[in-house]
Amino acid sequence: MKITLENFATEYVDPIEQLEIDKFVCNEMSRQIHRYIKAMSGTKQAMLHFEENLSSLTVPEKEEAIAKYIDLNRRALDGLDFKVILARAIANYCDTYQYMLEFINNKRKMIYYYVRMKEKYIRFHEVFEKDGKFGIKDYKGDILISPSYDFLRPVYVYTDDLSAMPFIAQKDGKMGLVYPDGKDTVFADFIYDEIELREEYPFFEAVKGDERGYIDRDGQFQTI
Repeated sequence: MKITLENFATEYVDPIEQLEIDKFVCNEMSRQIHRYIKAMSGTKQAMLHFEENLSSLTVPEKEEAIAKYIDLNRRALDGLDFKVILARAIANYCDTYQYMLEFINNKRKMIYYYVRMKEKYIRFHEVFEKDGKFGIKDYKGDILISPSYDFLRPVYVYTDDLSAMPFIAQKDGKMGLVYPDGKDTVFADFIYDEIELREEYPFFEAVKGDERGYIDRDGQFQTI
């Protein structure tokens, strides 16, 4: 929309303000994920690893990384109040108490930044079907897993870094694990009769013929 004198007060968004609010929101989101890792009994090393992964990224890259983490660790949203996060970001941005009050009481601005924040961090993938097979698309519609599988199950479990978890998949009557990386990278070969998700590592319990065991962090089957 073109900005005019008539709509300036209701439509204009200061680009510098927007960049700063984005930065402070990102800092708050990083802090919340840090707290989530700690609440899930993550080690100090795990939290430092998480911070190290983010430290070299730009703000847009951090936003993308945190959104991906939330997508595959959706329990991180439990108890997360986006309004509080926005209020903290605004408090960090404003240089006086009066300015902060005026900002928070500006309904148009608050709605704008609230919607903007959720659009940046709530970016869930979706399962789609094509010719009777299932695949995964990200929030932009890009294909993460091709529609080549009879069954797909996303894995929503706690991890203590920014790593992606493979999906449980079925192909040609056998179960395996495949990464949502746009390349259908196989983590565990399609040789299993059953794969079940566990709440903690090792995350996958599997059955292969008469053998029952776990799939380790290298994608290898270890019998019980």
